[in-house]
Amino acid sequence: MVVLSKPKIADFPPIINCESTTLFPVIPTVDLSEPDSKHLVVKSCEEFGFFKVINHGIPLELISRLENEVIEFFSLSLSEKQTAGPPDPFGYGNKSIGPNGDVGWIEYLLLTMNQERNSQKLTTIFGKYPEKLCSALNDYLSAVKKMACEVLELMADGLRIKPRNVFSKLLTDEQSDSVFRLNHYPPCSELQASNGKNMIGFGEHTDPQIISVLRSNNTSGLQISLGNGSWISVPPDANSFFINVGDSLQVMTNGRFKSVRHRVLANGIKSRISMIYFGGPPLNEKIAPLPSLVEGKESLYKEFTWLEYKRSAYKSRLGDNRLSHFERTAAA
Repeated sequence: MVVLSKPKIADFPPIINCESTTLFPVIPTVDLSEPDSKHLVVKSCEEFGFFKVINHGIPLELISRLENEVIEFFSLSLSEKQTAGPPDPFGYGNKSIGPNGDVGWIEYLLLTMNQERNSQKLTTIFGKYPEKLCSALNDYLSAVKKMACEVLELMADGLRIKPRNVFSKLLTDEQSDSVFRLNHYPPCSELQASNGKNMIGFGEHTDPQIISVLRSNNTSGLQISLGNGSWISVPPDANSFFINVGDSLQVMTNGRFKSVRHRVLANGIKSRISMIYFGGPPLNEKIAPLPSLVEGKESLYKEFTWLEYKRSAYKSRLGDNRLSHFERTAAA
């Protein structure tokens, strides 16, 4: 096992008291090989906005190949990694999350889905074209995007929406504004003497896109909110993927699907590596509740473009309710 060095992060995120949580053994698990999985997909999105996917069809060798390259990247010296930063928003960053003061015990690399642009960014780090990394990256993203589209089409089937690509077509569009984030949460030795307190690796938030596909190593840290103020810890599973409903999908389903609030706590002993594909629509795409899901009901959200929502989200703090600016008031 490769042990990653701790990045030189100048200021610590606050060490906080988190309410006691336990590993939650019944995270909804969707088997993509089951013919009726669409029903569990819809139920999970309604109740949690989150579920685990097994029998996803993505070879473990493909996943391991990228993870090994990611470990090699984060094992570079800080000065080498910083040649790909600061993030604009793409590139390498550590501690700072966004432009509005949020911090975490984290370093990350944010990439586009554009192979040429990623190659240019990574070449600045390695001084030459990193063939192995780019190859692993492209193969992984192609497979995960395909799986994300399959899951979105199961959602449409479960909601009885036609056409069944009503969600997935936004990811397959050539102008799709999807991104890919590689996170490294170094072991935080300071927690070993903190008497059960926790340090925020990545603060609580929802994802603004349509869908997020997460894969991490076997280190715990991810937690999701149940909506009643309580948090549950998600047992890690390096062989599976986890699906998050994003804000945009919550709007398109008129609130039927819930955008899950989640966070990551730092680990005192082990490194955590996560790789997240954020499936987003084209910038000019209009986001609004689908007519078939509003029939006989009130539309809960105003129409907006993805670009408008991105700009609004960029001005907010991580924990803000970004959708509140786009909700219809009862009197409207």
